[in-house]
Amino acid sequence: MSLSTGPHALAFTHLIVIRHGETAWNRDRRLQGQLDVPLNDTGRAQARALAEALTGEPIDAVYSSDLGRAMQTAAPLAEALGLSVRAEPRLRERCYGVLEGMTYAEVSEQRPEDFARWQARVPDYAPERGESLRKFQDRAVEIALSLSRRHPGERIALVAHGGVLDCLYREATGMTLEAPRQHELLNASVNRLRCDSAHLTLLQWGDVSHLAAMTLDEVDRRVP
Repeated sequence: MSLSTGPHALAFTHLIVIRHGETAWNRDRRLQGQLDVPLNDTGRAQARALAEALTGEPIDAVYSSDLGRAMQTAAPLAEALGLSVRAEPRLRERCYGVLEGMTYAEVSEQRPEDFARWQARVPDYAPERGESLRKFQDRAVEIALSLSRRHPGERIALVAHGGVLDCLYREATGMTLEAPRQHELLNASVNRLRCDSAHLTLLQWGDVSHLAAMTLDEVDRRVP
């Protein structure tokens, strides 16, 4: 009896996972969570540079968190590819409940117990009206696998958030939820994973080479 279940049974899906561009709250080290914060000028420039870098790739679909900062990042890419952005709420950032809108320093000062549990990465801790790390991890991984199964053998872009990237990195590398993060979660970065419909494999992480020209432009503008 054949083990094959169809023409795509052994097909891998190539995931290009992208963190949204910079926002003013990123610079302020303020918890955005699921609040709808737009890109700043730098973030919009990053989105354009990202689109230019990926235009030549055979990308079959562009999915994005439905939060504005992610949709704004995905829009130039989708337009360059002649595709539409498919909004996907399950790609949203972790919900931090009552902590959303506060800076890291404010959480530390005003809600020290929450801060300690958050920083310790306690898997089942959830801020008031928020989401636990474990539930967030399950959500992020499941939507990545679900979209991969929808596109067997294809290449798809997922524009999401730092927390989502972290969840997928941990799943692909076998890193525990509790382990301190040592990998980077960079704005407008390109991160590549392979999925066989049930498992994620890390291919490339934290590529921001497409943003190098922006950095040089900023240096040039500061030269008297």
